[in-house]
Amino acid sequence: LSQISLQLVATFPTTFHPKAPTLRQSSAEKSRETMASGVTVNDEVIKVFNDMKVRKSSTQDEMKKRKKAVLFCLSDDKKKIIVEEGKQILVGDVGETVDDPFACFVKLLPPNDCRYGLYDATYETKESKKEDLVFVFWAPESAPLKSKMIYASSKDAIKKKFTGETPCRHHLHHHHH
Repeated sequence: LSQISLQLVATFPTTFHPKAPTLRQSSAEKSRETMASGVTVNDEVIKVFNDMKVRKSSTQDEMKKRKKAVLFCLSDDKKKIIVEEGKQILVGDVGETVDDPFACFVKLLPPNDCRYGLYDATYETKESKKEDLVFVFWAPESAPLKSKMIYASSKDAIKKKFTGETPCRHHLHHHHH
């Protein structure tokens, strides 16, 4: 009975801007704001988040290059949260090399360390198609305690960076049997 310790930290409704305004970065000292754990969020992380959150009207080719899922990890010196190289799924991969994007996303997660991830979830309901960007925190039992502590104490700070302070809607634990 394996339990997937994937914690949903927040969901962000994706917004569609035909002509997306470029998001102005807040003043430099704000981007250097460190977290309780002394960890900073790399600007690249925020950029990836904004790219995934804001839908621009784009060509098929641009759509294919959109990220469907991406992982963030701590840098080697444990000082920054960065985009993990090569750990992503593009929208164009789905249906090509990837059948089940969520299963594929879970496979990207390391068995013995923590990660943060963003996953572009699409729900089909009878009435509509709903899309949410889901921010998850991965903390497997076997991850080193220090790693769990840093990741756990930094997740709210990242969430704040993403939301610009909007309260998040709910938490849920995903159990996998």
